[in-house]
Amino acid sequence: MANKYALALHGGAGPRLGEDYSVVEAHLAELAEEGERLLKAGETALDVVEIMVTNLESSGLYVAGKGSAPNTAGDVELDASIMEGHTQNAGSVSAIKDVVSPVGVARAVLDKSPCVMITGHGANLFAADQGFETIANSKEYYVLPVGVSQADIEQDDMMHGTVGAVALDVHANLASATSTGGVFGKPAGRVGDTPIIGIGTWADEEIAISCTGTGEYFIRAGGALSVANGYKLAGDSLTDALWRMLDEVKRLGGDGGLIAVNRSGEIAMAFNSDGMKRASVSIDNDVLATTFAPCR
Repeated sequence: MANKYALALHGGAGPRLGEDYSVVEAHLAELAEEGERLLKAGETALDVVEIMVTNLESSGLYVAGKGSAPNTAGDVELDASIMEGHTQNAGSVSAIKDVVSPVGVARAVLDKSPCVMITGHGANLFAADQGFETIANSKEYYVLPVGVSQADIEQDDMMHGTVGAVALDVHANLASATSTGGVFGKPAGRVGDTPIIGIGTWADEEIAISCTGTGEYFIRAGGALSVANGYKLAGDSLTDALWRMLDEVKRLGGDGGLIAVNRSGEIAMAFNSDGMKRASVSIDNDVLATTFAPCR
């Protein structure tokens, strides 16, 4: 019997009822199929989650990478993180500007820096030193993602979007990656949960998690590491561990969602917003991509 593999992707927990996300769902399904091919071929979970999130960033369909909006100072500031489970090596960047792939820079932090997180101007200096592609004309590059209007960007209601991926490879290793342009109408320098290891992103030998939602509430609720602890220490099922943290987010006044995969190849996804753009595939299940279908 072939070794197990599993992959889950999300394109953010900010969709609104009544909008058509069929283009997004088709894109997520296509990426999941590509991720499955890579995992079957023996690619590592770490490489696969980076490839998946890089593609989500470059598509312009989501509030991450190309689909990000400027903050109140007129700058696009991006956050991303990535983590490998069996080594618990991690890298992240926050408030980085005008790089094509923030998650790629986060991966370079993991591979080539003694740091875990590099932020702001320092993150841009690091990206330049590592030769990452930059955006020459931000006004021409950035686009509005699917389901988002200019009016949405101009209002201050913490409307959000994020992308992420979690994977189990055939070597029984896990990884997670997350990237975002942040909430709309954010002040300069605002950082949410996405680049914070243990909050927006987590992976260890047993579980990998990527979160999406109003970051301030995920930070206050304990985020991804609280899910991992619920699963590993409190004896929660994978699904119950997600909902334990997400229910705390809701109690505090926030919303969002998250995806997770464990070492057995089980996938769980949960959201308490109107929907969450998501897709999954595993050795036991074909590709599934959806937005509004309930998880609970």
